Amino acid sequence: MAKICPKGFRPEDLENPTPIFHLLYAQTVMDGRWKLMILDYLADGIKRFNEIQKHLNNLSQGSLTKQLKEMDTDGLILKTIHPEVPPRVDYQLTEKGRDLLPILELMVEYGEKHTKDGNYKNHIKA
Repeated sequence: MAKICPKGFRPEDLENPTPIFHLLYAQTVMDGRWKLMILDYLADGIKRFNEIQKHLNNLSQGSLTKQLKEMDTDGLILKTIHPEVPPRVDYQLTEKGRDLLPILELMVEYGEKHTKDGNYKNHIKA
């Protein structure tokens, strides 16, 4: 996981975290170009690497690997390597990852509400 704050926090901020600390933590674990889409896709259940890659329009192997590694390190997903030849690797959400799903649903509602006027075109590239 990346640093929560570019300037860091004082030790007392970590001993007595404030609401903004918790907000920045949540933002940090979801930060990454593809993480929200990966979380949403894994909500349906266990997926293999190639399935995720195809769902993300054949995102490069390196980019997907980086995002999945960060999500695994942060405890959002569980990576299971099956001892087969060739190895089979499965990914699924952990409880910590599933706890983010209601936030994603709220983000969808927000997006639906605020894209009705067409002013989203500055923010979304085709």
